[in-house]
Amino acid sequence: MYIIIVGCGKVGSELARLLADSGHNVVAIDKDPASFQRLGADFNGVTITGNGFDVDLLKEAGIEQADAFCTVTDNDNANIMSGQVAKKIFHIPKVITRINDVQYTHVYKELGIDIVNSTTLLASLIRNKITESRFSSFFLEDSRLDAMEIEAGAKIAGKRVEDLGK
Repeated sequence: MYIIIVGCGKVGSELARLLADSGHNVVAIDKDPASFQRLGADFNGVTITGNGFDVDLLKEAGIEQADAFCTVTDNDNANIMSGQVAKKIFHIPKVITRINDVQYTHVYKELGIDIVNSTTLLASLIRNKITESRFSSFFLEDSRLDAMEIEAGAKIAGKRVEDLGK
């Protein structure tokens, strides 16, 4: 996939590395060129300095070919603007926007923006670590891990994973 990520702070740089390491073509955009240092010397994607809602800069980034667009800066307004530009002007099929202020979640959903509310997500994960013992509450601790929780029916209950296909 061809993916553009706006914001190369802690979240954006980790996301860019994860996607690039998985074989995706990644473009990272940030206003501060020093932020690209977080990507490390082995990052094989493209970096562009500028605003993620600048139409000309997005064209330079190849937005017309993008399969996905993520905006994960620490500024909700910049994220919403960038997400709207990608969705409404360039018709990117998958636009994910990070927001921090839970108060306006419903407004962004009404605009048709797919959001990740980092405040609610983090609070829920911490709550789960305190109150539950299921492994699913720990799946984000290591970027190399993925986990899925399924309810076991009678046919698979008690079986080892390696024996399920037999």
